[in-house]
Amino acid sequence: MAKLQKEVMQNVQQAKSINKTRWAMVMIILVGAVVNYLDRSNLSVANPLISKEFGLSPLQMGVLLSAFLWPYALANLPAGWLVDKIGPKKMLTGAMGSWSIVSLLAAFTNSYSIFYTLRVLLGISESPFFPSATKAINTWFSKKDRGTPLAIVNTGSQIANGIAPPLLTALMLAYSWKIMFVIIGAAGLVVMAVWWSVYRNPTKFELIEINKDEEEVKVDAAEKQIGWGGLFKYKSTWFMIIGNFGLVYTMWTFLTWLPGYLVADRGLTVLKTGWVASIPFLMGIIGVPLGGIISDYFIRKGYQPIKARKIPLVCGAIVAACAVIPIPYVSGVTGAITLITIAYFASSVPTGVIWTLATDVAPKNMVASLGSIQNFGGFVGASLAPIVTGAIVQTTGSFEYVFLVGAVLLVVSAVSYGIFLKKPITVK
Repeated sequence: MAKLQKEVMQNVQQAKSINKTRWAMVMIILVGAVVNYLDRSNLSVANPLISKEFGLSPLQMGVLLSAFLWPYALANLPAGWLVDKIGPKKMLTGAMGSWSIVSLLAAFTNSYSIFYTLRVLLGISESPFFPSATKAINTWFSKKDRGTPLAIVNTGSQIANGIAPPLLTALMLAYSWKIMFVIIGAAGLVVMAVWWSVYRNPTKFELIEINKDEEEVKVDAAEKQIGWGGLFKYKSTWFMIIGNFGLVYTMWTFLTWLPGYLVADRGLTVLKTGWVASIPFLMGIIGVPLGGIISDYFIRKGYQPIKARKIPLVCGAIVAACAVIPIPYVSGVTGAITLITIAYFASSVPTGVIWTLATDVAPKNMVASLGSIQNFGGFVGASLAPIVTGAIVQTTGSFEYVFLVGAVLLVVSAVSYGIFLKKPITVK
């Protein structure tokens, strides 16, 4: 009896140790995600000042805003494969160091072409971040538990989006946009050092403890392996690409053009815009983890993982589409911000679910690869968003069709995920 009690206590202590270790890693990744998105947001916040300093038209600024997004989308394809091969520790360390240096260099340029080149490099260097985070969490958490930590990590983007307008605007107005870039770049180097010193892979015993209740552990040894290119042979991969395209396009329309929209179309000052633009993004802090919590809840209720992930994903996309359509027809700033907040909140609910969905659909050896391929689809949409928005505004002088395009793509996303994505990729 005493021996049994001792074994039970050892198991409890081991479980506590594993939980402490893995959640410490989640928190580091969360902070990294905040810094990651502050690096992406700094140009959007500085949009009015940089446009004036460089003498840029709306279309030229749209092209500059998209300079990060095209390379980021394309670099996601090899990034996920590299994470699966090399592991999240080395890939994430290299990524954080690279994007931080690029941010620092951007503060010292006065050339549009060099600025554009640096934004391209920023996109490439940031591409391994979320595949690495997904791989790490997939390793340290079981299927029934990983939805919440992945959603929390994705909340980092919303925290950054929420604090970026007031924080970065304050830094920009107190010092300059260049100093703002330097501070964010330095923060990335600090997080990189912490990640390198803390992260490790679980031991064999820890893996057994983490996955002790999972049936997938019993079949992994017999599961056939699939190559990166083989993922494109499956319909599920393409429906995930199309679905994420619509979601991320709409979110990046807000991320890249909301400050400019509030100044140009709603007549707000740059200072006031910094605070008003933060309201929708702060609601995203609630929306992202909510998606993960809801999907994990349905899994515990006995739903199949893919179906459980699709519930918050599809519902969020539909609600966001309904809120986006009337935005240009509301006369007051309060009404417009209310609708934008609802739309952004609803479209953020799927964000934490999308990466978790990749862990449910992909073969175990290709989790980061499928996640990054799906992210590629999303950021093709994101890269188009600022250019299309700039072109529409320059051609029509209005944001009316900008919101209509976003609503249509949200519906396409809901249909692609909700109706056509049905089952995981299985290798026979």
